[in-house]
Amino acid sequence: MYGLASCDTVKKARDWLAANGIEYAFYDYKKAGADPVRLASWVEQAGWEKVLNRAGTTFRKLPEADREGLDAGKAVAVMAANPSCIKRPVVEYPGGLLVGFKPEEWASALR
Repeated sequence: MYGLASCDTVKKARDWLAANGIEYAFYDYKKAGADPVRLASWVEQAGWEKVLNRAGTTFRKLPEADREGLDAGKAVAVMAANPSCIKRPVVEYPGGLLVGFKPEEWASALR
C-alpha cells in the first residue's frame, strides 16, 4: 500500500486490511518520495485523472501554471514533486491497482 501515514483515509484502509486479515507492506511516499516510473505506471493503468488528487489543499495551492494544461506527463511530474497530490491510498495487487479506499471495491479485489 502506498500513501501518507497521517492521512485519515489511509488509516481507515489500514484498519480495514487488518480487520480482514490481509497482510501488506506500507510505503509512505511523503517520507520516502514518489517514484516517477511507478507513478507513470499507475497513470497508465488507472488514468491520471484518477491518480492525481485535485481536490486536496496541496494541489489547490500549486501555482496556476502547474494546475493548468494537465496531461499524463505533467500530472506525473506534479505528483512526483508533490506527493501529497497523489490520491490515497494506492494498492498494487496481482492483477490490478486500487486507487482510493472503497471497501466494496477492495473486498472484491483483495479477497
